[in-house]
Amino acid sequence: MKNSLQAIKGMADVLPKDSALLEELEHIVSEVFRSYGYRNMRTPVPEPTALFSRGIGDATDIVEKEMYSFEDSMNGDKITLRPEATAGLVRAAIEHNLTYGAPQRIWTVGPMYRHEKPQKGRLRQFHQFDVECFGYEGPDVDAEIILMLARIWEELGIADSVRLEINSIGNAEERKAHREKLVAYFNEHKALLDEDSLRRLERNPLRILDSKNPAMQAMLNAAPTLLQSLGQESLAHFEAFKALLGNAGIDYSVNPRIVRGMDYYNRTVFEWVTDKLGSQGTICGGGRYDGLFELLGGKPTPSIGFGMGVERVLLLMQACGAEAEHNTDAYIVHNHIAQAQTLAEYLRDEGLNIIVNAGGGKFAAQMKRADAANAYFALILGEDEIANQQVTVKTLQSGEQTTLPLADLSDYLLQMLAQDYDDAQ
Repeated sequence: MKNSLQAIKGMADVLPKDSALLEELEHIVSEVFRSYGYRNMRTPVPEPTALFSRGIGDATDIVEKEMYSFEDSMNGDKITLRPEATAGLVRAAIEHNLTYGAPQRIWTVGPMYRHEKPQKGRLRQFHQFDVECFGYEGPDVDAEIILMLARIWEELGIADSVRLEINSIGNAEERKAHREKLVAYFNEHKALLDEDSLRRLERNPLRILDSKNPAMQAMLNAAPTLLQSLGQESLAHFEAFKALLGNAGIDYSVNPRIVRGMDYYNRTVFEWVTDKLGSQGTICGGGRYDGLFELLGGKPTPSIGFGMGVERVLLLMQACGAEAEHNTDAYIVHNHIAQAQTLAEYLRDEGLNIIVNAGGGKFAAQMKRADAANAYFALILGEDEIANQQVTVKTLQSGEQTTLPLADLSDYLLQMLAQDYDDAQ
C-alpha cells in the first residue's frame, strides 16, 4: 500500500495465526520455572546507558556497536534499550535490597534490543526468557538450572534436537593469565587474523575464539585454552559441576572455546545448541557472574543465570514438527445476541472457551465462521431452541448433531471434550 507505515527493520509482528505456539511455549516454560521455585520479576526496558557500559564492558561488541542508545530530550539523561536482561535485574536487586538476608531464584521474559543485521533467528527486537540465581556460590545451583532446562526441552518436544556444551572460564586472575598467552599466540599468527579479529586483539582477544571464519578455524583450535590456566578452586568447582550433571544423566561435552560476550562472567559457562537452525544454532546460553554485583555498586553476591531466545526456540519447535492452534471449544450460532451472550458467560464459568458470533448474518454464514474459528462444536440457538430452553450441538468435524436441554449442556460438552482428549493420547 502506497505510503503505508511498516514495522522497523528487524522488529517483527506476531500475528494471531502464529501466536498459539508462542503461548504454548510461554506456558510450559513459566510452569517449569514455577515448579523449581523461581519467582517472576520485571524491570524497565530503558535503563541508564552506564549500566551496560559498566556491567557488560566497553570493549564488547554489544556496547561498541549494537546498543540502541539515545539522550532523554526532557533531562539529557543517557538511556539505552536493554540489550540483555541480567544487568537490569542485578541493578534492581541492588536498588531494592533484594538479596538482603536470603538468596533469590528469579525469572523474567521480555524484549531485548541489539542493532544487528537482521536474519532468520536474529532480530533487532528479540525476546528472551531469563533466569537468575542471586546469592548461590556452589556448583549445585549451576547443575540445577541445567536440569531445569533439560526438563523444558523435554516438555517442548525438542530434547533430541539440542545438545549441551559447557566450559569454565575461571576467575579474573586466571583469565588475565590466559589472555596474555592468547595475545602472544595470536601475535605469532597475526597473518591469519581477519580484520574483525585484529580489532579485537588488544581489547577483547577472547572474542576472537568466537570467529566463524573458516580460514581461521585450524589456528583457533590450536590456541591455548582457559582450562589450561585454571587454578585449584576453579577446577574443583568445574569438576563438581560435571559430576552433578553425570549423576543426573545429563549428556554434555566440554567445549573450551565457549566464552561469553559480557565481561561479568566467570567460572561455569554453557550453551544449548542445535544443528537444525543453521548459523543461529545457540538457543540458550549463560553462566556464572560472581563479580557483577560489586561492579554495579552492590555487595559481593555470587550468581548464575541464562538467557533463552524465544524466537529461536520457536523456530526449533517448528523444525521438529510442533504445531499449535487456538483452542475454541464452541462457537455460538444465533439470532438472539442477549441469550447467546448469557449462555456464553455460563459456559465460560464452567471452564469452556466460547466464541459468540458477532455482526449478525444468516446461520450458514455463521457456521462458516465457526469452522474458520477451528471450533470443536457449533452451538445453535434458533427460535425453536430458545422457545424450548434447548440448544442444538453440532460436532463440526463429524457433522453429528443433537439437541439438548440447556441444563444438560455443560456436562455434555465437558464429557465429549474429555473423551476426545483421551482418544488423542
